[in-house]
Amino acid sequence: MTEIVRESMEYDVVIVGGGPAGLSAAIRLKQIDPDLNVVVLEKGSEVGAHILSGAVLDTSGLDALIPDWKEKGAPIKTEVKSDNFYILGPAGQMRIPNWPMPPLMSNHGKYIVSMANVCRWMAEQAEELGVEIFPGMAASEIVWDGDRVAGVVAGEFGKNADGSIGDGYEPGMELRGKYVFLSEGVRGSLAKVVMERFDLSKGKCPQKFGLGMKEIWEIDPAKHREGTVTHTMGWPLGNNAGGGSFIYHLENNQVYVGFVVHLNYENPHLFPYMEFQRFKHHPLVAELLEGGKRVAYGARAISEGGWQSIPKLTAPGAVLLGCSAGLVNVPRIKGNHNAMLSGIAAAEAAAKAIAAGREGDELVDYEADLRSGPIAKDLRRVRNVKPMWSHWGMLPSLVFGGLDMWTNNLFGFSLFGTLKHGKNDAAHTGEASKFAKIDYPRPDGKLSFDRLTNVSFSFTNHEESQPCHLKLKDPSIPVAVNLAKYDEPAQRYCPAGVYEVLEGEEGPRFQINFQNCVHCKTCDIKDPSQNITWTTPQGGDGPNYP
Repeated sequence: MTEIVRESMEYDVVIVGGGPAGLSAAIRLKQIDPDLNVVVLEKGSEVGAHILSGAVLDTSGLDALIPDWKEKGAPIKTEVKSDNFYILGPAGQMRIPNWPMPPLMSNHGKYIVSMANVCRWMAEQAEELGVEIFPGMAASEIVWDGDRVAGVVAGEFGKNADGSIGDGYEPGMELRGKYVFLSEGVRGSLAKVVMERFDLSKGKCPQKFGLGMKEIWEIDPAKHREGTVTHTMGWPLGNNAGGGSFIYHLENNQVYVGFVVHLNYENPHLFPYMEFQRFKHHPLVAELLEGGKRVAYGARAISEGGWQSIPKLTAPGAVLLGCSAGLVNVPRIKGNHNAMLSGIAAAEAAAKAIAAGREGDELVDYEADLRSGPIAKDLRRVRNVKPMWSHWGMLPSLVFGGLDMWTNNLFGFSLFGTLKHGKNDAAHTGEASKFAKIDYPRPDGKLSFDRLTNVSFSFTNHEESQPCHLKLKDPSIPVAVNLAKYDEPAQRYCPAGVYEVLEGEEGPRFQINFQNCVHCKTCDIKDPSQNITWTTPQGGDGPNYP
């Protein structure tokens, strides 16, 4: 095999991922020292292309980073005016009043935003400060200097489907840094490598995840209530899985309709995408959407482990930021503020180290800041809500989780201590023979849609001649083990229809349609045999969220 020779570029800090964490780190580094050389690598075709929009933003992170963001024209306009929470039954709903909820759960004073557009604006702010941003540059591997993370390889293009070198092959470049920030989002492929090599999760609970799916709808103006936030729990998931929904009314008669399924469900026949589609037929939702049209679709995994599952955040030469570190506040359904705060903290630690002439060591100040500062305060007081839900179910977790958040909020302690998560989400998957199959109604094409039609509304594209970026450790396992034992749940847990079991003359065959992949990483998380590894495709490929 021909040895691959790559050019190398040197930076003070290399940041992998152009989301809120990575961009906050880049901006803060240049605020501290304009002479620092900082680069941000973004695998999407542009900054924001892989950011699944639709969030209620707590602006505390942005307030700390760019206090005059309003004057600078940040696309943050729609303030929350109404905050509703319902438990759904098959045909009706019960509203939970706001007054019993602890203040941290209130959305008043927060903003309904497109995080894709917020990140596009943040990228503009970063570039004005002199940050180099390279979109379409997937960071595909770590550059090692002994046992130190010294950089990443990015921009490799042109391999053939079998992995051989194609005619138009581009080897990419080595981007080396005194420090490397991994802010790839949930289950980042490079973060996963670093975590395994340095055993960063040792002594921590396993990370827990949910699958979030979302559609953007344009609805009848008469039904639109700008600034309204609605969350639901209950139907259609029932006892099959934890999860819930969100409906956010932003400007221009648009609403974000989202649905989250916790990935620790046991029944391998569960079909998260079809649960989402069925949810839209509930009278509360159907009445809102009827007469409207869906204009976009997307999906991504969400880290749900919280405080107990945050790994060690530093390795020689590298740190984990944002969702790569698992900083989502699950009951608040918010993580962008913590992502920004983590970027700020990492930047301050790196700038201090570089000013002292250091490089390639562990930024212990960053870890200390995160575990004692505002992120810790945010996550510690909600740390028991997710394990309560996992162990006791929805209604007990509402009661005891609410009590726990109140005591944490008022007195800074928990009556329950710190509850532990159990197994990882893959290990929760039960054998198919022990569970009843679930009969899902066919999509009607008006409120509900089949997966492949919806994937077209994520504007996903992959160059088909490249190697499949979804790697099987053992190609025999999907049929020999997963089909036989679990009815191959990859056919159902993937929200983009990537995985199929096809019947042929020689028996069933497992097929991977990687062109459909929306980069949610669910397969890497939920596969019961842990046989699928998600890696980056060529830069610029994947979804293009508007």
